[in-house]
Amino acid sequence: MLPRSLSIPKTWKTLNIGSLFAAFIYPALGLILLTVMIMVGIFVKSLDLSWWYIPLGLMTVALSIFVCNLGIGPLHRIMQHKAGELRAPAQVFTMINLMIAMQGKVQDWVNYHSQHHRFADKPGDPHNPEEGRFWAWVGWILWRDENDMKRPMAMWLKTQPIVVWMDRFYHSLSLGLHLGVPAMIYLIVWVSGGSLVLTAILHACVVLGRAIQFHATVYGINVLGHLPTPKWADYAMALLTGGEAFHDHHHDEPQSALHLPRKGFWNRVFDYNGTTLLVMEKIGWVRDLKIAPRFA
Repeated sequence: MLPRSLSIPKTWKTLNIGSLFAAFIYPALGLILLTVMIMVGIFVKSLDLSWWYIPLGLMTVALSIFVCNLGIGPLHRIMQHKAGELRAPAQVFTMINLMIAMQGKVQDWVNYHSQHHRFADKPGDPHNPEEGRFWAWVGWILWRDENDMKRPMAMWLKTQPIVVWMDRFYHSLSLGLHLGVPAMIYLIVWVSGGSLVLTAILHACVVLGRAIQFHATVYGINVLGHLPTPKWADYAMALLTGGEAFHDHHHDEPQSALHLPRKGFWNRVFDYNGTTLLVMEKIGWVRDLKIAPRFA
């Protein structure tokens, strides 16, 4: 089988504009917005920047990373690997967070990940790091094979009408989340006499947090997760991916709602996607969680 990095032509025709926007253009717009707002605050005397904008901005970045992971965790562990069952509220919660994270349609995500497990680190793997780090990082999402995008939704997902409906209207709902909701917030702040500069700074921090999480996922898992890395790097990437970057065991035991042992405070901190699933199980949003024996 010819490696996908060679079989897919890298042309304007195969370039996926949506992936280009999510991976690079949108983060660049967020960085530009943040820079402009800081410059405006510095040089426009009537608009003062306060010191507490810094910790508030950093907290917003962290919250954005956390929210994005609360979409990818249930998607990967439950929707993909069937380590449990998401009930209706959890499906809505997960799908909204996935749209915030700009992960694309669940249909495509699951199909690509299924191919990854079938051909892991071999020709046929959509993001095989043996074909180059750039390809495994973003090359595989920038240049797409039309046949991949035509694959039907996995049968086990078709039984979840909420997921099917929200996936069908993914682009419209995403536009509403990323354009409509911020526009409403800006309008409310303006009408109430609040700070539009602070609002724009926090908006930029949300965009940058999503970008950090996005690239931590595609690079930290697809590249570093399949190469020898020091333990500190695994834990650092875990904080940015909700524990998804703990990848050494994953291909041996993919059907696990936890990626670190259940017991232990720091295990639950670093594997917070798994911790969230445990909490969702407690409140009845998730049922029949499956956990690998080593983590039970």
